[in-house]
Amino acid sequence: MDTLFYYFLILNGIAFMLMGYDKHLAKSQKQRISERTLLSFVFLGGTIGSGLAMIIFRHKTAKKSYLWKLWLLTTLQIGLLFLVYYFVLLANKI
Repeated sequence: MDTLFYYFLILNGIAFMLMGYDKHLAKSQKQRISERTLLSFVFLGGTIGSGLAMIIFRHKTAKKSYLWKLWLLTTLQIGLLFLVYYFVLLANKI
C-alpha cells in the first residue's frame, strides 16, 4: 500500500509541476508542453495535482476541449475506483 501511495504522490507532484511549467512557457511565448503529455499524467493518476495546478496557476481553465478531456478522464477514474471497490467488497463476502 505504501508503494501505491508514493506512486500517486510523485505522479501528482510531477503533474502539478508540469502544469506550472507549461503556464510559465505560455507566458514566455515559448514552445509548450503538449496537451497529450499533460493529459497522459492525468490518465496515469495525476488528476489531483493537475487539478490543483489548474486552480493555482489559472492554467487551461478557459480551454473547453481540454476541460472536457480532463473531466472525461476524471469520471472514468472515479468509475474504475467504484468498480474495484465494489468487486473487493463482493470478493470479501464470498
